Amino acid sequence: MRARHTVGLCLLLCAAATVLATAQSAGRVVTLDLALASLVPESATIEKLVGGLGFAEGPVWVHGALLFSDIPGNAIHRLSSGQDSVFRTPIYERADFKPGFHIGSNGLTVDRQGRLIICEHGNRRVTRLEANGQLTVLADRYEGKRLNSPNDAVVKSDGSIYFTDPPYGLPAQDKDPGKELTFSGVYRLADGKLQLLTSELTRPNGLGFSPDEKYLYVANSDPARRVWMRYEVKPDGSLGTGTVFYDLASVPERGIPDGLKLDAAGNLFGTGPAGVWVISPAGKALGRIEPPEVPANVAWGEDGKTLYMTARTSVYRIRLNAVGSLP
Repeated sequence: MRARHTVGLCLLLCAAATVLATAQSAGRVVTLDLALASLVPESATIEKLVGGLGFAEGPVWVHGALLFSDIPGNAIHRLSSGQDSVFRTPIYERADFKPGFHIGSNGLTVDRQGRLIICEHGNRRVTRLEANGQLTVLADRYEGKRLNSPNDAVVKSDGSIYFTDPPYGLPAQDKDPGKELTFSGVYRLADGKLQLLTSELTRPNGLGFSPDEKYLYVANSDPARRVWMRYEVKPDGSLGTGTVFYDLASVPERGIPDGLKLDAAGNLFGTGPAGVWVISPAGKALGRIEPPEVPANVAWGEDGKTLYMTARTSVYRIRLNAVGSLP
């Protein structure tokens, strides 16, 4: 059963004021501002497409199909015409593979030539899948030290790759003996050179550009500082001082900011507590899309009006009025 909740802004921390329900859907849509209706139609339904995964992440629309990671499953899946199949496995090939540990790929994106960019969580590197099926290592070290565990990536129109590098892929995270860097960074890779853009965030995670690429949004998935940050992108590709775009400190629901995408109007669709938060370019929360499982990442697909959500053991989708940019 699907429910649409409408919540007055002053009642954000209280129970929903109005519930409208329709059948044939999983989850609900929570309205925090009436402007949400222009982006998420009242008739929108949340569909479950795939289940039984270990932990689904990193969705990206590629050549008419959705690719996504099953991190503990150590595989990249392909969803096409309702059929789920394994696209590539294994990601992590060492003999000390331990099922259940975060060893596979995480974030996926596509470069300007249509090649798949893979954040290899367990292998602690960013790679590119070539047309012949071979992998090219794009980045695995910064100033001679191994990266932590690249998490998510986005490609700018000039071809440069921006990615985040928290320690989630390390068994003991910050205290792991194999951790070589003393920080978690946001990086830019261009012309074969890796540039550290900022190390101020303890858990940089999902990231995405505004439609005009003047701003880079970055989720910080630290329970102690649950925020989406916004950075001005300078002409040379570096970042200006970051400002808090939206702070979840007062939100009672458990959960952290994770993967995100933006639509053509600059609205942010970011996974966070309870679901996918829809936040206007002015930083106003408009509502949430809440599948039955808390989503970790999102991607635009099909004609750009379909939002795919990777949520724990499953993949969901919802048709919107909002239009996103396809890779």
